[in-house]
Amino acid sequence: MISTGPTQTSGSKSGLNLRYVWMISTIAALGGLLFGYDWVVIGGAAKFYEAFFHLKDTAMQVAPDASFWIKVKANAISPTGWAQSCALLGCLAGALVSGALSDRFGRKPILILSAANFVLSSLGIAFAGTFGGFVAWRILGGVSIGLASNISPMYISEIAPAANRGLLVAINQLTIVLGVLAAQFVNWLIAKPVPDGITPEDFAVSWNVTQGWRWMFAACAVPSVFFLLGALFVPESPRWLSKAGMLDKAERTLARIGGAAYAAEAISDIKATVVNEDRHVKYAELLQRGVLVVLGLGIFLAVFQQWCGINVIFNYAGEIFKQAGYNINDTLTNIVMTGLVNLVFTFVALFTVDRLGRKPLMLVGAAALTIIYTAIGFAYRLKGGGTAVPNAFFLALVLAAIASYAMSLAPVTWVIISEIFPNRIRGTAMSIAVGFLWIACFLLTYTFPIFNTVLGPSVTFWIYAGICLAGFLVLIAKLPETKGKTLEQIEQELVD
Repeated sequence: MISTGPTQTSGSKSGLNLRYVWMISTIAALGGLLFGYDWVVIGGAAKFYEAFFHLKDTAMQVAPDASFWIKVKANAISPTGWAQSCALLGCLAGALVSGALSDRFGRKPILILSAANFVLSSLGIAFAGTFGGFVAWRILGGVSIGLASNISPMYISEIAPAANRGLLVAINQLTIVLGVLAAQFVNWLIAKPVPDGITPEDFAVSWNVTQGWRWMFAACAVPSVFFLLGALFVPESPRWLSKAGMLDKAERTLARIGGAAYAAEAISDIKATVVNEDRHVKYAELLQRGVLVVLGLGIFLAVFQQWCGINVIFNYAGEIFKQAGYNINDTLTNIVMTGLVNLVFTFVALFTVDRLGRKPLMLVGAAALTIIYTAIGFAYRLKGGGTAVPNAFFLALVLAAIASYAMSLAPVTWVIISEIFPNRIRGTAMSIAVGFLWIACFLLTYTFPIFNTVLGPSVTFWIYAGICLAGFLVLIAKLPETKGKTLEQIEQELVD
């Protein structure tokens, strides 16, 4: 953002009121916590609601020796895949409208809208009586995820000082991870042990199937209420206020962040890019050569973060661990372990993103995932060929993949795409990039059951390894370093 002014305020010798900055950033980042919870809660609940709604993929009706294309056709319509991925339609819709809405009405009202919808959709899913109702409420909940996934990191990037921006935006990823872990832990607490060898008939009438999965979804309403109450009290983004011509309000917010001198310097820099511009973005600006290049980079980063494949581990953990030889009870325990590893290594990113920079972390993550996925593919191939592969080996590889992702692609992608777009079109440009992210996530989530059945887990993970290798090469060639630069400096270097 802007370099600090000399005025002293509480909380920092440099003049920054970091306590205030951290407070409003944390409130905004609660959108990330709900994003993570609502997105991952379905993984632990899947086996139970699938039994409740009698979901069964057509793959079970295809002969094992059927041709490749018959298997593809049979798996093209997957009820379980649709249940897992339907929310992504809402995510896409929320992401696409978030830019226009936030540019027109401000960042704060969209945070409030997202929070209120999280409360409503969580309870709606919990009380769904039909599969159609379940899908409708999941899609509506996805709208909140799409809104929060765009607005929360953008809001934080626009109120954060330059020296702390990477850390503060990465806090949003930390809350996503906490939401993921919370969902996994709550699922583990709610689910009652499933006896080994239980019959399908007994499983269908068990408490987990009749009631348990509902409580897993309903629990999301609790943090949603806290997010809603907090969002009512955060200030509007000073950059949006400046763009809307409300300089006095923008200066008051900036003064509270860093003092009068800080505010004056910030307003001076912002005036050069956004003051008194129309709140409606002129879409022709997106086609300008410099902007188009940066927009293409943002879209690539968003798509790569999804197509690197890690979300199939979160969303299809039950199937992945089942193929590795784990039972349902051990799988739920393993899922909690993945959440803990995700949390621990997110802290690695928090403390290195402003020190080592964005590019080194992205490269390390892409390279590590390439190697790990290759190893997972070979492990599945050996197990399928009759070679004894310890279950713990699969778990170690999965945890290594999550650790690599958590310290690199997961948080740093959000940091970069919240930084690289020009002030005047940031809301719209981010919504486009995040929209592509959710399209990529939908394709990844929907196609995994198809790839896994038709190609097998070995080839599926090798495909993800190939994508990670390609991403690594693109990052080396095209990704700039944005560490320590103000948003205005980044705009001048990348666009002007």
